[in-house]
Amino acid sequence: MRWSKLFGKTLREEPAEAELASHRLMLKAGMIYQAASGVYGYMPIAWRSLRKIEQIIREEIDAEGGQELRLPALQPRDLWQQSGRDEAYGPDLFRLEDRRERPLVIAPTHEEILTKMVTANVFSYRDLPLILYQIQTKFRDEPRPRGGLIRVREFDMKDAYSFDVDEAGLDDSFQAMARAYRNIYARIGVSAIMVDADSGAIGGKDSNEFILLADSGEDSIILCESCDYAANVEKAAFTKPTMPIEEPRPLEERHTPGVKTIEGLAELLDIPTSETLKAVFYSADGEVVFVVIRGDLEVNEIKFRNALGANELRLATPEEVEQAGLVAGSASPVGLDGVRVFADDSIQMGSNFAVGANREDYHLVNANFPRDFEADVIADLALAEVGFACPRCETPLIIRRGIEVGHIFKLGTRYSEALDAYFPDQQDEQRPIIMGCYGIGVGRLLAAAIEQHNDDRGIVFPAPIAPYQVCLTALNVENADVAAAAESLYDELRRAGVETLYDDRSESAGVKFNDADLLGLPLRLVVSARNLRQGVIEVKRRNESDAATVPAAEVVDTVKHMTAGWA
Repeated sequence: MRWSKLFGKTLREEPAEAELASHRLMLKAGMIYQAASGVYGYMPIAWRSLRKIEQIIREEIDAEGGQELRLPALQPRDLWQQSGRDEAYGPDLFRLEDRRERPLVIAPTHEEILTKMVTANVFSYRDLPLILYQIQTKFRDEPRPRGGLIRVREFDMKDAYSFDVDEAGLDDSFQAMARAYRNIYARIGVSAIMVDADSGAIGGKDSNEFILLADSGEDSIILCESCDYAANVEKAAFTKPTMPIEEPRPLEERHTPGVKTIEGLAELLDIPTSETLKAVFYSADGEVVFVVIRGDLEVNEIKFRNALGANELRLATPEEVEQAGLVAGSASPVGLDGVRVFADDSIQMGSNFAVGANREDYHLVNANFPRDFEADVIADLALAEVGFACPRCETPLIIRRGIEVGHIFKLGTRYSEALDAYFPDQQDEQRPIIMGCYGIGVGRLLAAAIEQHNDDRGIVFPAPIAPYQVCLTALNVENADVAAAAESLYDELRRAGVETLYDDRSESAGVKFNDADLLGLPLRLVVSARNLRQGVIEVKRRNESDAATVPAAEVVDTVKHMTAGWA
């Protein structure tokens, strides 16, 4: 490809709207075009890289027995109502009606429709297992698109689904996909770690994310540096510090004028916050619910939503709290009626707690579970934080930022039971198909690779996904000898199968070198009058500072050797 004919222009100015390095560099390099908030078009340079990523994904999924197909993006809404995800997805799901007023959705993922397709084509246990996948555009009405291709409303994704006869088969499929993902990331040239994660609206019992660690990431990852424990902060567990269990003392009321916070209560009573119980109020699908947790811990809202089984969860407003008969700043589960109480299991890791008295300016001391109060549900509802003990080895945990580049789920029978996907086993008994699902955002993976591979001059493309392998730069193309030599070398490289972007523009050396660094192709070849006088071509790797010179007659063979295995 000649740069003079390339559709898309590089930018000299820094894009003001770009927060992340990948977003800024893709805009500057002329790789993407923003059509609307969270909606992008891919320019030819980006599309070449995306096709390479897709091909790597295909090869690795196929190697694990996957079969590629294509599913409809437009789907009947009643399928989503049948699975329960019409409500679970909330406003993120694009909903519409056709001209006959039949309700439809534009799919953000494809569990429902593929489950129905499999049901229509699986007649026996002999038809299983299956791994089916596609690479297709998805749609989610994200409330806050950001970071270029990192979080968008329209995106390309590889979504794969496994169908097995039992849990052992699901385990095998799950491990096969985890293996494929590791191979994909290794071939693309990005470092990603697998972490425990929340299943979110997809559902299912277990899931893992693959995270590319980056300070610009929007996900918080809890890590242990002594063992391999890693989890998204939404799912992370930790060993909670236990407090001494003392003999229960008599419950007493204390006057605590003006005290509204745990810190203020602990200071007034001269006790640590771990000897208090904190009250937090939420609105869950319109119902006000009460959460009680030890005062030195915070509520993990994702864990709480899962324990509650709610679709929508938010902090209750002061008006909702008052209408529920709760006293903000002095509330507790002691003597509470008419409101469901959810408790973190830390209430059992201590005794004689200080709690609210459910009246203004008063608190209770020496409250004990279950003597003085009860809970409808007790579960791990606490948020992991830096310094808490690793659940495996007790080492203090650390926190890092990261970008999710893949997510794999064990769905179990979540969809097969809801959508009547059964098969006859060897005893001819009907059993639900055991399912898994596995997603990779293709555009996000490109952005994440750029986020991990760049410097102060621009992108440093990993060779396997670079749009071209070589940037052939001709300096002063008005010089007939330079133009002739560059044209000849361009033809030779193309005949040798080397993907080459030929910078034939009438621009200064500075502009050409800056653009070559900005685009970040793995190799740069320079043809100049001085090099021609010496009978050499300058060869420079993008990730190295020094260039080398190669005899002009040997340069094609040298480049073929250097790029072998890149494509």
